[in-house]
Formats: sequence, structure tokens, C-alpha cells
Amino acid sequence: MVTKKLVLQSVLSITAIVCVAAFCGVASGEESGYKLIKRVPIGGEGGWDYLAVDSKANRCYISHASHVVIFDTEKEKVIGDINNTPGVHGIAIATGLNKGYISNGADSSVTVFDTATLKETARIKVGNRPDAILFDPATKRVFTFNGGSKDSTVIDAVKDTNIGTIPLGGKPEFAQSDEKGQVFVNMEDKNEIAVIDAKKLIVTNRWSIAPCESPTGLAIDLKNKRLFSVCSNGKMAITDYTTGKSIATPAIGRGPDAAAFDPETGLVFSSNGQDGTITVIKEEPAGQFKVVETVATAPMARTMALDTKMHRIYLVTAKLKPAAPGEQQQGGRRRNFEPDSFELLIVGPAAK
Repeated sequence: MVTKKLVLQSVLSITAIVCVAAFCGVASGEESGYKLIKRVPIGGEGGWDYLAVDSKANRCYISHASHVVIFDTEKEKVIGDINNTPGVHGIAIATGLNKGYISNGADSSVTVFDTATLKETARIKVGNRPDAILFDPATKRVFTFNGGSKDSTVIDAVKDTNIGTIPLGGKPEFAQSDEKGQVFVNMEDKNEIAVIDAKKLIVTNRWSIAPCESPTGLAIDLKNKRLFSVCSNGKMAITDYTTGKSIATPAIGRGPDAAAFDPETGLVFSSNGQDGTITVIKEEPAGQFKVVETVATAPMARTMALDTKMHRIYLVTAKLKPAAPGEQQQGGRRRNFEPDSFELLIVGPAAK
């Protein structure tokens, strides 16, 4: 009996060591271990929108006013800048093609750049006010989601040519690909997800994600075939993307904009700009989704990108200028900020 007990304790100890080394997922009822671990001054002026991480290249691309800042996630320093991207919103990296694509909302264009040199190689006209942008590896096509014209422009990423427009019938937000020929996009003003056939360039389905209101950020779990939409009414809508059925709607923070899913840990994240937090959610064995931690970040840190290799989250924020007497801060995403207060926040698991 004593021998069996000692053997069991040894097995459990070895399992715990292996689990830590492999960065095991969070057990039920435990904290995620995530915290704000670093703030990096970036400087400059103006607003921002999406971030994108290329884990293989150790890069984080940061939209900022009319240019894109490139941050080396390994060396933790700025290594480059792509200028002349008016009203920049999103960045998509075409894996395997050594190209990147930037949506320019102010002049309804896409900047194509070489990821090695960071030089612009082409400029493509797209629909009105492109916002989110996505590279679909299954078709080698880039999709822009145009808030002004309420459609999606499709670009052949091999030839860098505009090959079509998909009417969406509403205002699109973040999008994801199942990497098998389907693209999913949150429709902010419809409270639904639109399903796009990436080959035929048509909408094949629309799924209501009520009680979610005004969905923005969207993340995907390719293994379990799930979508995670963050909603302005403080909910995350979790959807089965094979059926369109709702799975759960756990509570998140206020002012969410982006969502992320880490396939290795099974953690889902929502960045909440109004609260200055990240909500961390984990699936329980019974199929329920539970909030395991709320991580403090900073006010207005609403957009984020996840590095799945280092299991770190990158966010940006800046300090608002005090409003003048009788003046009200403008709503939306373009506000007046203190000069050179723009900074990158790095959130990650605490050191073991």
C-alpha cells in the first residue's frame, strides 16, 4: 500500500514537471497565469486599429495612423516601418508567398509589401473603406472587408490582382478562415456571422449569434471547429462552424474589440478596451466555457494579436488628451492623444 502510494506520488510529480515544460492548458478553477509583463514605448501620434503577429518570423505588425510599425517579438524592439498607408486598419501576412497586405481605409486601397525588405511592391484599389483583411491559405486569396461599401474585395495573392467583389449586405468586421475553402466574417450591424465560399466568391450561409450584439473580434479553433465572436454587450458568442449552432455565451469585459484562441493551451481571449482588461476563457471537460481570469492591461487597449509560439498577447494604447472646456471627445476609434504616448503592451504567462 505504501509502495503504491509512493509510486503514485512520483508519477504525479513527473506529470506536473512535464506539464509545465510543455505549457499545459489551465485546469478547471485555476488562474491562467497571464499578466502584463512589459510596456514598450513606440511613440508617434494618431490612432490605431489591428495588430498582426507572424510567429514564424518573430514579428508583430502594428497599425498606427498612416503607417505600420514592425516590432521584433524576440529582440523586443522596433525594426522597421511601412509608410504611406493612409487610414491603415489591418495587416495580413500571405504565408509562403513572402508578402504582406495592408488595408488603407482612407483611400480604399491595399498596400502589398515584401516581408523581407518591407518595401511596397504594389497598390490595389478595393471597395470603400476597407477594414479587416484576411489571407486564405487554401485559395491563396486575400479578402478585404469594406465597411463603406458593405462588401468584400478579393485579391489573387499570386498575381496581386483584384478578382472580384462579394456583396455582404451589412458592415463586416473581423474574419477567419477554416483553411479549407470557407471564410467567416462577423457582421456588426446584423448580429450574425456570414459564411463565404472562398473559391466561388459567394455567401453560402448566415448564422444569427444572438444574444450577441454588435460583434467585432473573431477567433477560430480549427481542431474543434468553433468560432469565438466578442460582442459589445459583454458576451462572447461561441459557435459551431459546421452547423452554425450556438454553443455558449460566456461573459467578457466592456468595450471588446478583438478575440484570440491559442490551440496549444485551449485558452480564448477577449481584449476589453473600456475596462482595460483581457478576459481569459477555458473550456471545461463538460463542454462548458468558464472565465478563469481577468487580466489588467490599460484603458483603450482594445485590439490585440496572439503569438502562438511564445503564448504572448500584444496590445497597444495611448493617453487621451484632456478635453477642452465644452469639448467632447469624439466617439469611435480615432481620437486625440498625447504626443509620443503610443505604447505596446506585452501580456504573457508568468514565469514558472
